[in-house]
Amino acid sequence: MAADVRQKRWQWDEFLQMRKEVLARWPTGREVDLEETVAYQREIPKHKNFALTVLRAKSEGITLAQPRGGFATVEEQIALLKALQDQGGADLLPLTTDSYTRNERFAEAEKGLAESVSAGRSLLNGLPLVNHGVKAVRRVTQAVEKPTMVLSGTSRPCLTAEVGLAGGATGFLGGGISYTLSYTKELPIAEGIRNYQYLDRLCAHYWEQGAPIHREQPGFLTGTLIPPGLGVAIAVIEALLGAGQGLPHYSVGLGQALCLAQDVAALRALERVCREYLERFGFGATTLTIASHQWMANFPQDEAQAAGVIALGAVIAGTAGVTQVITKSAHEALGIPSPEVNAAGVRLTQQVLRMLEQWRLPLDPEVATEEAMVAAEARAILDRTLDLGDGDWALGAIRAVEAGVIDVPWSPSRFNAGKALPGRDRFGAVRYLAHGDIPVPPEVREYHRSKLADRSGGGSSGMMSERLLADLTAVSRPVSGNFGPDGWRDFKDYAELLRRLSR
Repeated sequence: MAADVRQKRWQWDEFLQMRKEVLARWPTGREVDLEETVAYQREIPKHKNFALTVLRAKSEGITLAQPRGGFATVEEQIALLKALQDQGGADLLPLTTDSYTRNERFAEAEKGLAESVSAGRSLLNGLPLVNHGVKAVRRVTQAVEKPTMVLSGTSRPCLTAEVGLAGGATGFLGGGISYTLSYTKELPIAEGIRNYQYLDRLCAHYWEQGAPIHREQPGFLTGTLIPPGLGVAIAVIEALLGAGQGLPHYSVGLGQALCLAQDVAALRALERVCREYLERFGFGATTLTIASHQWMANFPQDEAQAAGVIALGAVIAGTAGVTQVITKSAHEALGIPSPEVNAAGVRLTQQVLRMLEQWRLPLDPEVATEEAMVAAEARAILDRTLDLGDGDWALGAIRAVEAGVIDVPWSPSRFNAGKALPGRDRFGAVRYLAHGDIPVPPEVREYHRSKLADRSGGGSSGMMSERLLADLTAVSRPVSGNFGPDGWRDFKDYAELLRRLSR
């Protein structure tokens, strides 16, 4: 497979040859008539087109709120989207697929759908849109007035995209590197990249026929502590691969670590480095937008604490000036949220964005240094990837994964090196405890080392496993007040407090 995957635009005959096999994977594939679907997409009103809405928001400096969500039946999905639109004030709406669909286990999705109908409630964690087919998906997208996008955490997007776009969705989230390394164990990275080349070639065809389709890559990766320079590098490669198939517009993103200075700096670095490489490799005309994903790892079970996480996520997105913020709900730790709870998370985010009134975090020395470090690391990974591929981004990405140059922490993929380990510094920023074979520049390594030493006072911070667990669960731990009885043991009297204040 690696020998066949290159950074070149697919010939139309090559695409059509694979398309025959794709549409044959489930009976509803026969419902997709590309000529009819393109005509249908051209008739979708502008206010319901995802790409046009995002580009307008970019031009006006607005941050759009975009939730996730999916249920098994058409009726439940419509009710969810209406709640997100009408109660939450969402700007963009999701068609999140279930886990069976993401893995092309359509027979099991069919069984889950039938059981959901029988039970009168969703027994799947998303919408099995391939099983529903084109007409049913059109019922969903026609029922609301906001743009819809397929969210399917999959390395196998081809048939899901065909049915979803035919059903009136005007966007698709996913990336051949991101999702293959984050969600699969056995799939080779070359196959994941090839699958997304198919998707991007399909979306480029829609654009050529006058039907804009939004393409976006999922910057959150494994949803844990991802060093932002690595996230930026992967996002840039996926943008270049998409542009290579003819896409005139692409959105890239990062998952939040909930450190305001680093998250804002990383999002700024993402746009700067991505724009730089698109122009450098002949894709300067590609329009680029930035997305920020609210905290993707373990959430607090307490609703008030969860609301705090969501609010900080809105602040990060708003003060960074991104075009999209992908929202979470206060029941994130408890399971799939109800439409009402999901809508409340969107409403909370919109309230914070409204109060910020497009205020941006000033570029103080700390943020500027952080941005420079993230950009330097990303460029080092990108340039090494290009060298490994002998100037070809697709081949370079495959070889970079093999060499550990791209090494996603806590990836389930057996093709991922698994040597890189991140941790938090004293302010919550993500640093490398170990970088493995990722080509982190010396000045960036030293910067990370100094920040980690500052957290531990230059000494040991305990067992590595204990430190990793503490960093991973920091956000979800229950809140307790400051200065319990044990915290006063070193204080003798009022004079002691005055001495400490005068230091």
